[in-house]
Amino acid sequence: MGLFDLSGRTALVTGSTRGIGLTLAHGPSAAGAEVILHGRDISAVRAAAAEVTQSSGQRAHASAFDLTDPEAIAAATSAIVSDFGTPDILVNNAGIQRRGAITDFTPSDWQALVATNLTPGIFLTQQFTPGMIARGSGKIINIASIQSSLARPGTTAYGVTKGGVVMLTKGLCAELAPHGIQANALAPGYFATDLTASLVQDREFSSWIQSRTPAGRWGRVEELVGAVVFLASRASDFVNGQTLYVDGGMTAVV
Repeated sequence: MGLFDLSGRTALVTGSTRGIGLTLAHGPSAAGAEVILHGRDISAVRAAAAEVTQSSGQRAHASAFDLTDPEAIAAATSAIVSDFGTPDILVNNAGIQRRGAITDFTPSDWQALVATNLTPGIFLTQQFTPGMIARGSGKIINIASIQSSLARPGTTAYGVTKGGVVMLTKGLCAELAPHGIQANALAPGYFATDLTASLVQDREFSSWIQSRTPAGRWGRVEELVGAVVFLASRASDFVNGQTLYVDGGMTAVV
């Protein structure tokens, strides 16, 4: 088995019906893993799973549940373990964005950010780590953001939740590394997706991206695949508690 071969392994990727999450699901599947895709709408999840299966030839599966509901998480993870065993790879990708000046930010927007971007990673990890510990292996990949370490006006609250994801990753390393489990974060920079389409089309903002990023452009979602496969594979067995920025060099320059 090669360093990046994921044959015989299972991976759960949350928030994987479109955009970055769907692209990330393609990565482990192409490397040989059985992937469980997730979303709230079962029809959308099944369609995404069918797309991944058709692309890689590996079986992909659908699991629909509400990540903001701890009871739903407990029921869904129990069903996943019953059907597939404890996943070898957990990719905590699901997230939302809420923009607004901190002086005007509403309690409901803050609560929505925390409930989606931060809390599910804790609850999902709690559900799966007993099986990972018993097995003596596991890969947890938390999707952070460039805004884990860089701030912009209007995204303070979002950045706080993604900074929390980075600290969750370090904490999981401290607690779980002795059990053969690696927890790392993947932090994308600015990527062109359906969710950022309005920003991509904004000439002033896109010009800023091009000037601020050493690569001189927006990222393409497929450029995240290699990083997630690396973090899911044996190649990263001694990499733990780290945040891997895939950002065209933005965090490396001033």
